[in-house]
Formats: sequence, C-alpha cells, structure tokens
Amino acid sequence: MKFSTQVKPISYLKSHAAEIVKDITESREPMLITQNGEAKLVVMDVRSYEEHEETLSLLKILALGNREIEQGQLHSVADVFAELDKEDAQ
Repeated sequence: MKFSTQVKPISYLKSHAAEIVKDITESREPMLITQNGEAKLVVMDVRSYEEHEETLSLLKILALGNREIEQGQLHSVADVFAELDKEDAQ
C-alpha cells in the first residue's frame, strides 16, 4: 500500500494526538503510523472510514453478482418484477 499522505512514528501520535485529530478531520487524509520503522496503523477520520466501508460493501455485492452471472444463476427482468409484484400483493 502506498501513501501520499503523512507518515509519522508512533511517538508523534502519542505526543500530538489532539493536533492529529484536528488535522485529519479537516484534511480527511489518513496518516500512516510506524513503529520501529515499520508501518503499523492507519489513522483516519470517521467519515472517511464509513465511506470506505460503504465502498467495500458495494464491491462485495458486485463481486457476488459477477459470480452468480458466471455460474449462470440469472433471472430475467420480467421474472424479477413479477416476483416483486407478487410479494407486494401479499
């Protein structure tokens, strides 16, 4: 994973926590935290995290749909709408 964002040691995180929260919340850019020169954490704001999770969920749905298509598990649009109409009627 490549980061065009800030890379800081864990000691910086410990001594500048409030400043980091402010900066990341405003910039919405994640920060990579290292320990002994090795990447250990990614710190990001909640809104970015939620957007990231939503994107991953959509990608999973697309992957499942593609797998079903590859396996021939298809339904015609007419059949799908007929089933929905049937459920609405109940």
